[in-house]
Amino acid sequence: MKLNVSYPATGCQKLFEFDDEKKVRIFNEKRMGQEVEADTLGDEWKGYVMRIAGGNDKQGFPMKQGVLTNNRVRLLLSKGHSCYRPRRTGERKRKSVRGCIVDSNLSVLALVIVKKGDGEIPGLTDGSVPRRLGPKRASKIRKLFNLSKQDDVRQYVIKRPLSGKEGKKPKTKAPKIQRLITPVVLQRKRHKKALKRQRAVKNKGRESRLCKAFGCSAEGSKRRKGKRRFAVDVLLCVTQNPLKNLNKPIKPNI
Repeated sequence: MKLNVSYPATGCQKLFEFDDEKKVRIFNEKRMGQEVEADTLGDEWKGYVMRIAGGNDKQGFPMKQGVLTNNRVRLLLSKGHSCYRPRRTGERKRKSVRGCIVDSNLSVLALVIVKKGDGEIPGLTDGSVPRRLGPKRASKIRKLFNLSKQDDVRQYVIKRPLSGKEGKKPKTKAPKIQRLITPVVLQRKRHKKALKRQRAVKNKGRESRLCKAFGCSAEGSKRRKGKRRFAVDVLLCVTQNPLKNLNKPIKPNI
């Protein structure tokens, strides 16, 4: 069985192949999301704790979280489900997936190192792969640099250097910050609230003018609407099933 091990702290990932089935027997009958101690894999793995992230069987079908079996099943999948990408809007398709329980029929098992052991594993824990892109959301930039709400986030954006022509000034590219609170955003919010208040005042004035024209009050019109609604409810209740609703008390919807 092959083990595809990743270490999020360094961003590295490496594929290990184990010919001895006894070494990888510790993962059998375990579910996706469970943490397993990897001491039996070898001396260099002592102290390591790994989480099962997924896997594929020998025919290439992926494991799916929540399917409590170690066999293959056919499920009707739609948008939002794992192991399926819809090609059309609202499309559903029955796909073959493997359950979330590990057994010996898997060819590759994906693992994530949760706790690092004593020794270093070459190609996995001894080096680091720098991230190509930094955070884009304003709150995540604040969290990364430990900024307060008063600090200007735009000065802390991680820029990416662009490979330009020789002899020219090097250029950088910065992402557009999302969810950034600016004076324009606050002004737009105030404008929307003002429009909502204007509509409410306009509708109230129109209702009062209509009531004056027809010689009634707003409270009286509400009361009459409630009485009409109550009469319609009674009529529907009696006509639909007269014997069942004969002795049933009816509450007015006013």
